[in-house]
Order: sequence, then C-alpha cells, then structure tokens
Amino acid sequence: MASQITLLFYLLSFLSFSSTISSYNILNFGAKKGGNVDCVEAVIRAWKMACNSSSSPANIYIPDGVFLISGVRFNGPCVNKKINFMINGTLMAPSGYTDSSEWFTFDTVEGISINGGVFNGRGSKLWDCKLGDKKCPRGATSLEFTNSKDIEIRRLTSIDSELFHIVIHRCDNVNLDGLNIVGPKWSPNTDGIHVQMSTKVNIRNTRIKTGDDCISIGPGTSALWIERIICGPGHGISIGSLGKDEGLKEEGVHNVTVQNILFLGSDNGLRIKTWGSNVEGYVKGIIFKHVVMNNVMNPIIIDQNYCPHNEHCPGKLSISGTQRAT
Repeated sequence: MASQITLLFYLLSFLSFSSTISSYNILNFGAKKGGNVDCVEAVIRAWKMACNSSSSPANIYIPDGVFLISGVRFNGPCVNKKINFMINGTLMAPSGYTDSSEWFTFDTVEGISINGGVFNGRGSKLWDCKLGDKKCPRGATSLEFTNSKDIEIRRLTSIDSELFHIVIHRCDNVNLDGLNIVGPKWSPNTDGIHVQMSTKVNIRNTRIKTGDDCISIGPGTSALWIERIICGPGHGISIGSLGKDEGLKEEGVHNVTVQNILFLGSDNGLRIKTWGSNVEGYVKGIIFKHVVMNNVMNPIIIDQNYCPHNEHCPGKLSISGTQRAT
C-alpha cells in the first residue's frame, strides 16, 4: 500500500510539473515540410502564443525536416521569460537575395534559448554578386539578438550566411556553446560571431570556418570570454575594427579573455585593429593565452592605422598605449 501511495505521489508531481510547460509545434500552426512553402506565418503564430503564455517555460518545437522561412523579427518584451526553441530540423532562407539586413532577429527579449537545428542562409548568390563588382545589397545576418538578456544558443549549426552568421548587439548575459559555423573561405563579410555593445558574453566549444573573422569584437564590449574555439579558414579572432567614424566618441573594449584556441589555415590569428582617426576610445584588459596556430599567415597583429584596400583612409595615427599579450 505504501509503495502504491508513493507511486501515486510521483505521478501527480510529474503531471503537475508537466502542466506548467506550454509546447507549440509549428506544424500545428500550418508549417509544411519540404522547403517549398514559406512557413514564416506559422513560426510567428507559435511565437506569439509562447510570448504571451503565462506558463513557464514555453517550448517552440521545430521537428525534423526542411522549412522555408522568409525574414522574421521576434519582438518583445514577452510575458513569458523562459522560451525554448527546440529545433531538430533545418531552417532555410529563400533563394536569391533581398535588400533586407535581417533573417532571424530577436529584439528586446529575455530568457530565450535556442537548442539545435541548422540555419541555412543560402548566401552564394549574394556572394557572387559582390565578387562580381556589381551593385549589391549588404546582405542579411542569419541570427541576431539586440537589446536582450539571459540568452542561450547551443548545438546550433549555421551554414552559408549572406552576411554575419550570428550577431550579439546590446545584450547582457549571453552563452553560446557547441556551435558549428560553416561557409566557404571566399564568402565575403561572413563573420562567424560578432559581439558589440554587450557584456557578459561567453563563447565556448565552437568550430568556425568562414570567409571573414571567425569572431569579431566591436566597440562597447566588456566581460567577453572566448574559450575552446577552432578557427579556420577565416580572418582570425579580431577586436575591431574600431574608430572608423570620425567625430564620434566610441565606447571602448575591455576585459576580454581568449584562451585554448586552435587556428587552422586562417589568414590571421589574434588581431586588434583600429583606424587612424581622432575617435576617442580604448582597448584594455585583453588576455590571449594557450593559443596554437597551424599554417597561419599573420599570427598576431596590432594595427593602429587600419585601412583595408587603402581607400578613404583618415590619414591620422592612433595614440599608442601599453599592450600586453600573455
């Protein structure tokens, strides 16, 4: 009798816990597998339900299969502060390219996690346009978080982004772990992960192969931790470029740790690049350690007169300070 009471207690506890979780499968909102039908409206409907749900956490489920998704912006703030995107399938951008600078963008959200999935940006047609010296749009970032906090991105694969693969902008407390970012070495402006105006960002256990910086660090970044990264091909891990827009005061970069890194066939390894302008700013509290470089053209670069292609250069020198590499 006692064992039956115990079993009943655990069953009731499980049911009580399960009832607090809301789950939204995009197939139930009209999404179709196969990559031929735009499923963006189904994703938006699932998002609105999860965002307004008082049951926490809420799961948005994307099953196995290929789902065509045009550009989508997930706007907050939400009632629910714990929304999980559980992605087993592939999210595929439309063919060709548009003037949009966004594909998957989250703005003013809190407590979002993305687990698994493949983001296919299908960027090759835009790259061909750019490399052909034609008049082309800038391109779309595959996944971007702005003005957000308490974000987790795990086990996600991003391939062939038109522009940057992942952007973290004006965010606080972001964890990226176990990512796989892939693009050909000739794909222009396809930074793997870009962090700017953000604090307490951790990037760990990630493989990045792309046509630009594996990780780029913009102004206003602090408390950034980068660890156990394999980079290459690509342009390395770069702070900057900083100080391009003359006449403005730019927030500095400080307290950045980069450790346990393997560079394989990248153009650069570790890089700090600032324009020779009169912009006020700084780079300080930077630690590089336990780095292995194999077939890297420029292992370490500190360039205070950065000006790619020698076009529209400011013609000034940055003020040198004290730099220390560990």
